[in-house]
Amino acid sequence: MKMNHSPTLSRRKFINKTASAIAGITILPSYLALSKADAAGNLPPSKRINLACIGIGGRAKGVIPQLCKNGAAKPVAFCDVDFKREKEGVLNWFPGVRQFSDYRVMFDQMGDDIDAVSIVTPDHVHFVQTIEAMQRGKHVYVEKPLTHSFREAELLIQAEKHYGVVTQMGNQGHSSPGARQFQQLRQAGAIEDIVKIEAYKSPALWFMNAAKRISEYPKAEPSPESLNYDLWCGPMTKMPFSRLYHPFDWRGFYLFGTGMLGDWGAHLIDFAHDYLKLGLPTQVEALRMDDHNKVIFPLSSHIRMQFPERGPDLPACEMIWRDGADAIPTLDEKYHNADASGKLTAPRLGHAGTILHRKDEKFVIQRGSHGSASRLYPKASMMDYRAALKAPGHGPNHMQSFTQACMGNGSTNSPFSVGGPLTQVLMLGVIAQYLNEGFNFNPKTKRITNHPQANAILNGPPIRKGWEHYYVGI
Repeated sequence: MKMNHSPTLSRRKFINKTASAIAGITILPSYLALSKADAAGNLPPSKRINLACIGIGGRAKGVIPQLCKNGAAKPVAFCDVDFKREKEGVLNWFPGVRQFSDYRVMFDQMGDDIDAVSIVTPDHVHFVQTIEAMQRGKHVYVEKPLTHSFREAELLIQAEKHYGVVTQMGNQGHSSPGARQFQQLRQAGAIEDIVKIEAYKSPALWFMNAAKRISEYPKAEPSPESLNYDLWCGPMTKMPFSRLYHPFDWRGFYLFGTGMLGDWGAHLIDFAHDYLKLGLPTQVEALRMDDHNKVIFPLSSHIRMQFPERGPDLPACEMIWRDGADAIPTLDEKYHNADASGKLTAPRLGHAGTILHRKDEKFVIQRGSHGSASRLYPKASMMDYRAALKAPGHGPNHMQSFTQACMGNGSTNSPFSVGGPLTQVLMLGVIAQYLNEGFNFNPKTKRITNHPQANAILNGPPIRKGWEHYYVGI
C-alpha cells in the first residue's frame, strides 16, 4: 500500500490556502481574526477538521451531527450510493455540501480539503473505504464492526501502525462513564479472576423471526434508479438486487453482514475484551445453531470460546455468546437479592448484557450494552465497592474524542489496535455460525489449526474482480 501524503501536510496546505484566500480582506470575521469561536459557534480552520462522510443515512444521522458538535468538524463532502433516499436528514442540516456517489472520486477531487472521514456503511464495504482513506492520509471513524472478515481487521491493525492516522471504531460505549466505571471496578479488585463470561442478546433482527426465514438468496427485483448498486456491492459478489439487501436487511446475510454477533457483540463484550486483555481465543465451539443454512444467520446462535491465561488475576476464561432463543442467562440462587424478610429474588438482567463470573464465586458482575454501568449481584456485594461503583462524570463522547484527537487533543478510546482484535473475535464466531462447526485457533500465528475450510474463511468471501488491489497488504 502506498501513502499519498501525510494528514499533517494536507492540513497545513489547507490552512495556508485559507490564509491566502482571506489575506486581501480588510475586515475579517471574528472567528478568523481572533482564532476563536464567534457568537454563532464558527471556529477557525486551525481549530476544526474538514470532514468527509461516506454514508449519510441510518446510523450516520446520529454520528455526523455528533462529530460536528460545537463546530469541531465541518462536513465538506457527502458520499452515498443513493441520495434520493436521503433527501432529508443531514442534507438539510448541512446544506451546500458537495455530493459524490463514489468515494474514490471524492478523494480524487477533494483530497486536499479533507482531514478526516466518517464511514457509516454496510459491513462488507467498511474495509475498502477505510483503507482508501488511510492510504490518502485521512483520519478515520468507522462504525462497528470494523470489518467483514478476520483478515480485513488484521490489515487495518497493520495500516494504523503504518500510516499513523487517528482511528476510532464506533462502539460508542467505549467512551462513556460506564467504561470508566468498569475500569474503576477493575482497579478496586471487583473485576478480577474472571473465569467465565456470558454475553447475551434477545432476538431483534428480521432473520431471528421464524416466519421470515429463507434458505436461498432472494429473487431479483428492479434496482431503484437512484441507487448505484454496483458500488453498494463493492468487493462482494454482485448478486441480483433485492430489497432484502438494501437499505437495511443486509445484516442478515453472510455475504454482506455479520449477524447479531457482529451488530451487538461490539457493544456487549467490548469492556471485558479490552480491560481483561482477552486477546484471541484458542478454541471456538458451535453449541447451537437453530435453522442453520449458509445464506442467512441462524435463528438462534450459541457459541463458546476459550481464552488462555494472560497474567496475574487474568486466568483462562471461557466466553459464551447467546443470541435468539434461551439467550438470557439464569443466575444461581447465591447471586439472587434478598429483601428485608430474607426472600430471594432473581435479578432482572434485561434483553442484552454481559455476566462476568469470578473464580471465588462471591458475586457476579453484570452490565448492559453500549455505555451501561455495571452492577454486582447479589446487591449486598455493592457495599464493598461503593466508591468504585460511583460513575465518573461525563467527558467527551466517542465522536467528540475522535475529532479532538484529530486536532492533537488526547487520543481515541477504541482505535483499530483495540477495535480490530475485538472485531477478529467476532469474526471467528461468525465462521462458527457459517459452518455450524467448531475449531482450534492459534493466537500467535492467527491461523485455524484443525479445519482447513474454516481457515480459508479467515480471508472472508471471494473478492470481486477489480477490487483485489485493496487486499495486497502493506
